[in-house]
Amino acid sequence: MEYNKVCLMYRAKDSTVDGIRSGLGLAVENMYAYGVVLDDVTMDKLDENQIESIEMLRDMEGEIYSTNPANCELNGLEPITIEELGEKLRDMTHIIPYGIK
Repeated sequence: MEYNKVCLMYRAKDSTVDGIRSGLGLAVENMYAYGVVLDDVTMDKLDENQIESIEMLRDMEGEIYSTNPANCELNGLEPITIEELGEKLRDMTHIIPYGIK
């Protein structure tokens, strides 16, 4: 049985946290879920519940990445370069731009 691999790409600051929860929901439905906070988004400090959502996603073999080093440092996200992201996207079955305005 092949599982779906989904990458949610967050481009708007106000939809990032909601997108992380959406990724967690996909992981609960037996999909590999990943999120990427892109360069132009600088996140606020996450609260305890939001950090717990990321930890739960990681427990289900998902991850939240960021191409912005400030987000990685502030919130403990996994750093990724644009080149590495391009390679990762090739493995996905679905790519979802999340929160595009």
